[in-house]
Amino acid sequence: MDVVLLFPGQGSQKPGMGKDLAEAFPAARAVFEAADSALGDALSTLCFEGPADTLTLTSNAQPALLTHGAAAWAVVREALAGRVRAAAGHSLGEFTAYHAAGSLSLENAVRLVRARGELMQQAGSERSGAMAAILGDLGEPIDGICERASADPEGGLVVPANYNCPGQVVISGEVSGVERAMALCKEAGAKRAMRLNVSGAFHSPLMAPARDGLAAAIAAAGFAEPAISVFANVTADRVPDAATAQRLCVEQLTAPVRWTALVERMASAYPAALFVELGPGSVLSGLVRKIAPGVATAQCGTPADVEQLLAKVA
Repeated sequence: MDVVLLFPGQGSQKPGMGKDLAEAFPAARAVFEAADSALGDALSTLCFEGPADTLTLTSNAQPALLTHGAAAWAVVREALAGRVRAAAGHSLGEFTAYHAAGSLSLENAVRLVRARGELMQQAGSERSGAMAAILGDLGEPIDGICERASADPEGGLVVPANYNCPGQVVISGEVSGVERAMALCKEAGAKRAMRLNVSGAFHSPLMAPARDGLAAAIAAAGFAEPAISVFANVTADRVPDAATAQRLCVEQLTAPVRWTALVERMASAYPAALFVELGPGSVLSGLVRKIAPGVATAQCGTPADVEQLLAKVA
């Protein structure tokens, strides 16, 4: 059975994440200990115990999610060896995918995403913005709605940020632009338009101040050529080499996450593969089922998940 690895992005973090995995598997525990050592703080304690408000900070959520995904991968890596055909991650999760593909060591990966989170948090504080989820089918393309909201005297800059699945898109930008776009989306038939609790306008031009710092952090991280195919958020396609990976990871800051197109291409390339989500929750598995209903999915974030996954691939 072929396997495709998926890694979640910010929003999937929650207190208690990875604790049972670390208690059950020495390989997972070693990953959390290595992350603590690399960062010089007790990230594992924050993951295992919270508090939620501190864990949710962008600078903490990103290394926490990467570490949990890496810990789950460490537990099942030997069993899945030879079966994995590709990997991808949603936003922050793309960095975890590069770690699983052998492009980034755990220590370099966790330090890199800590820097990424700090840079994004700083950009959000310097130029406040907002994000909103738009649910339901629209009577016109979301790109056009965002363009109208951006040009409206009562609006402001707003762009599509995440094409998550049919009927679910996230917009991002200046507060006035997001609010105007939300109103236009409701007029266009959206079932719901709701603001998200985030610290900045991620995947929008408002993140541009973080680009130079992230480029420097990526250059220092020592990207190697990926040993398996990684599909990028920016292009929704396979990344050909390490140099392209580094460039796209910088572009991802201000570009939309093309998750729908990415999953469609992976499902087309690996139609019989098991798509395994490694980390907390099952958000990506749910999106995959909406985008490509014929694809088989599994989660790998708890000891029970590990047992079920290993039984499927035995």
